[in-house]
Amino acid sequence: MSAAEPAPGEPAPADPSAAPAPADRLGRAARAYRRHLRIERGLSAHTLDAYRRDLDRYLDWLRERGIDDPAAIGAADAQEFVAQLRLDPAEGGAGLAASSATRIASSMRGWHRFVVDEGLAADDVAVELRAPKPPARLPKALTVDEVLRLIDAAGGDEPVQLRDRALVELLYATGARISEAVGLDVDDVLDRDFVRVRGKGGKQRLVPLGSHAQAAIDAYLVRARPGFSARGRADPALFLGVRGARLGRTAAWNQLRRIAERAGLGDRVSPHVLRHSFATHLMQGGADVRVVQELLGHASVSTTQIYTKVTAEALREMYATSHPRAR
Repeated sequence: MSAAEPAPGEPAPADPSAAPAPADRLGRAARAYRRHLRIERGLSAHTLDAYRRDLDRYLDWLRERGIDDPAAIGAADAQEFVAQLRLDPAEGGAGLAASSATRIASSMRGWHRFVVDEGLAADDVAVELRAPKPPARLPKALTVDEVLRLIDAAGGDEPVQLRDRALVELLYATGARISEAVGLDVDDVLDRDFVRVRGKGGKQRLVPLGSHAQAAIDAYLVRARPGFSARGRADPALFLGVRGARLGRTAAWNQLRRIAERAGLGDRVSPHVLRHSFATHLMQGGADVRVVQELLGHASVSTTQIYTKVTAEALREMYATSHPRAR
């Protein structure tokens, strides 16, 4: 028997010169991409599994249309697939939420870049892929009465209570992110009237302090912070933990959650909800969107403009419940 002939009962060896089975080219390219994500980009097993599900959906759709090679996919194919993700199932679509369709489109773009880089396709057909934009969600905001309940729940004469009330007052008075608040130093409180906030990218902004926040910070600085500082190493941080070190972001978040529970607000409160409340209440009070942009430290006014939608929604609800001809 020739060495090239298989033994009885054994399958014939694959011809190394033969091209891979066309139906498997998509699958091979997908597996190679997942290896790239796992080894070179170090993505977690959970993230890799999400990529696998997204790409499997895409590749199955391509195969159903007789496309079995990455090089045979056109830009129109990729766009058509994304478009049908949002369609109602009754119309032949997948009926996915915009956020899910956007995630799948992102997976597609990454895979198409990879197959071009690996020489498996000549053109990146997903480079101009337009995924449906997730709808802008209105920020959650507390009412003014709920904010007052939260502040009252943080009150007390114990050092930790004085600190926590000053923190809550500052978050609501300035709209600062929690990382910005715990990053403040004592010297960042300027003449009691302003606080110097360091935002994203190291950008600084001056934000006014209202009288209630000023009073709470003064009480904390005089009656609580010196005792905390004496236990530590003269940390310049405005907000200190009980051992004298700068109060951490997680510790501040946990304190706020406990205060919210005492106020009967449960899980409705977070540092970012206070930031939303700050901006929403300013807009409802007639503040200019450009002023709110500056106070929040938004790079673009388009980010701030979502609060104009919040105000419009409140007006719509008030009209619907108040006008005799609204319904």
